Order: sequence, then C-alpha cells, then structure tokens
Amino acid sequence: MEPRTRWQRIGWALPWLLFQFFPVADLATTDRPLAALVLAGAGLVAFTVVYLDVFRRAFGGGCWGPPALSRLAFVAVLAVVLAVWLGPSWAGLMIYVSAASAAALPSRWVWPAVVAAAAVCAAVVAAHGMLGELFILPVMCLLTAFGLRGTRHLVEVNNELAEAREELARNAVAEERLRFARDLHDLLGHSLSLIALKSELAGRLAEADPARARAEMADVEAAARRALAEVRDAVSGYRQVSCAQALAEARSALSGAGIAVRVPARVPTLPGPVDAALGWVVREATTNVLRHSGARSVTVSLADDGAEAVLTVADDGRGPTDDSEPGSGLAGLSERVGALGGRLTGGAGPDGGYELRAVLPLVAPVRETAPQTVAR
Repeated sequence: MEPRTRWQRIGWALPWLLFQFFPVADLATTDRPLAALVLAGAGLVAFTVVYLDVFRRAFGGGCWGPPALSRLAFVAVLAVVLAVWLGPSWAGLMIYVSAASAAALPSRWVWPAVVAAAAVCAAVVAAHGMLGELFILPVMCLLTAFGLRGTRHLVEVNNELAEAREELARNAVAEERLRFARDLHDLLGHSLSLIALKSELAGRLAEADPARARAEMADVEAAARRALAEVRDAVSGYRQVSCAQALAEARSALSGAGIAVRVPARVPTLPGPVDAALGWVVREATTNVLRHSGARSVTVSLADDGAEAVLTVADDGRGPTDDSEPGSGLAGLSERVGALGGRLTGGAGPDGGYELRAVLPLVAPVRETAPQTVAR
C-alpha cells in the first residue's frame, strides 16, 4: 500500500482525535498513583492505534472478517473499561466506538452497537451525577454514527463509479478490437480460402498440366494482391477517423461513463490530413480521460481562423503529476501533428485538470529542397 493511500484512509478518523483532549487533560491534572497513570496512558495509546487501524480497514475496501471484528471488539472493550474506571472525562471514548462501528460494521449491526455505546456513555456520566452537564456526549455518539454512515456510503459510491469508469474504458477497447477483427475476418476469409484451394489445385497439376498449374498460380497471386489491397484499405479507414466522427464517439463514450461533455455544435470543413489528425487527437484525449483523469466534465473546442485550426480538449480531473511523462499515445500524436507542420501541447489547464491543445496549419507548409545538380 502506498503511504499516501494509507493516510487517506486513516484521514477519515483523524478529526475525531480532538475528543482525546479530555482524557489527556484528566491524566495531566488528576492526582493518581504512578502505576495508574502509566496503565491509563498505555491503554489510551493502544486504543488510538487500534482505532485508526479499524478505520484504515473500513475505508480501504477490504473484507470485514473475524480478524477485523476482533479489533473493533478490542476498541469497544478497552473504551468501556477506561470509561468505567476513570470516569466522565473518559466517557467520550464511546464516541470513538460509535464512529468505528458506523464506519466498519455491516448495516444490520451498526445501530445496535451505536445505541449500546451511547447507553454506556450515558451510564458512566450519570453514575457520577453529571448527566445534565455532559448530556451532549451520548448525543454525540448518535450524531457521529449518522455522519460516518453517510461518509461511508459516499466512499463506496465513489469506488463503484471509479470501477465502472475503468470497466467502460476496457469494454470500449475490447469492442473496437472485436470490430476490427470482424472486419479483417470478412475481408480475408474468402480471399484466403480461394488462395488455399487454388494453391492445392496448382500443386496437383504441377506435373500433369504445367500450363494449367501456372494459370492457377497466377490466380493465386492476383487473389493475394487483392487481399493485400483490401487490408490496406481497411487499416487506412480504421486509422483515419474524421474529427466529426471522433467527436461523436467521444460524446458517446464520455457520457456513458458519467462524464459531462461539451463538444462543438459544428465542425468546419478541414483538409483531409488535418481533419484526420484532429480526429486522432480527440480519440487519444478521450482515452486518457477515461483511463487516467478521474474527471467529471470535459470541454472540447475547435476554432478555425482560415490559417490554423486549433483544437483544445480540457478536463477537470487530477491533472498532470510532477513525475508524469508523456505516454506512447501522446508521443505518436505529436509526431503525427508535427508532420503536418503543427504543434501539440499538453499540461495543466488554467482552471486545473489537464488540457491537450493541437494547432495545425490549414495550408501545407512549403518545404525547402536542396538544389539538384543535373548530370551531364
């Protein structure tokens, strides 16, 4: 587990540690034997460590089995012992028990455990005649449980959405591969069957009728050339996607993943290579948003001033990290755009997130050529 993830999971529990001010103040101000102070301090430290571990496991998505249940039981028993032994200043530990129960226990066990924690807290305070002054403590047990149940629900929903987004991205890639595989099968199935049959026939006729065998092999060559041309056409059509088509696919894929998307209402007429390059930019940006960004909204803008076409894809996701390096997809896009005299830039957007920007000239740049010497 990465340290950052570990602290993110424990972070849900840290605000509640403020309630430990009261038992710590009681240890510092109440006159007790040294052995009692050491034992109470050790109990408080052990309680805190196990309590944080319960929260880490609860918000880490792990299984809630007997080992984790024993940790929660340890927290509950230790809190009851300390509260009953040391008095009202320690009754607030039952708030921790309520929070841990709400965060970690299955739904059917939560409220019995929370009510029991609130009852113990009220009983300890009442036993010392301070229920009127500290009535807020048992109430806090219930309110804390409500808050943690809502937080746990939000975390679970966010985890499910992240998993669904990743699954949609994987399914989109798998479906595209299947589509292309079907296209290749349809293109090559007939041609390869014909080549196999004619090759077999030419082999049988090689000795008996060489002229006929040569004719059959000529047909094999022609069929192979036709198949090669068809495959090239299919690959070209697969790779050269128009900008309008890519925008339509992006709208469908992002909307299906629950991401709000805004695209241009109209795509201007662009030169073929420029249109295809911008289509690739939209495709790559869409893939990156689905796989890496964690964005909730994406905005695509396309401007054409007659000299240049400027395409910008911006999201509100987590943006680039300090140690992030451009992947092979962006490197290939940069080469494709550069070959047309354009430029591709990517990085943090002005309002956060990630912004990919492609600028392409609408007129092919004039390339200077070295003067040629005519041989005499």
